[in-house]
Amino acid sequence: MTPDSPIGPGLGEGLPTDGRRPRRTAAPPQYVLTEDTPVYVISVAAELSGLHPQTLRQYDRLGLVSPDRTAGRGRRYSARDIQQLRDVQRLSQDEGINLAGIKRIIELENQVTALQARITELADSLEGAAAALQQREAAVHASYRRDLVPYQPPTPQSSALVVWRPKR
Repeated sequence: MTPDSPIGPGLGEGLPTDGRRPRRTAAPPQYVLTEDTPVYVISVAAELSGLHPQTLRQYDRLGLVSPDRTAGRGRRYSARDIQQLRDVQRLSQDEGINLAGIKRIIELENQVTALQARITELADSLEGAAAALQQREAAVHASYRRDLVPYQPPTPQSSALVVWRPKR
């Protein structure tokens, strides 16, 4: 290509000249969607949860369900957020719990989840420390001198008596 090309220098290089689309040489990027991936706008989240969008905004203001935000400050709800909205609605409507009580329940559930994660972390750390201790113990046992004679108790048929008297 020439620098005065309408495409620009270097942009059209390597393209087929017969009008066909170029083949992709690299695989497209792989996106991993989890239940924590924020993908739903507020209108879709409202429809999926069975609530009004204004209710979702109110829950966000109260801190009951806090969706992620885009660069433009728009709300993006994940599948976990949708489930949490349904749980808030169930606790409010079916169980008769007020929103302050629901907020406290959610805080306690989050605390339990964090504590369970910490227990798992500490258990893994303990297993690692136990393995390191066993390795050190094995190293100590391997360093024992092998020329020591092991003690063997006297046989039951022996009737010998040994008297020891210290020198004065």
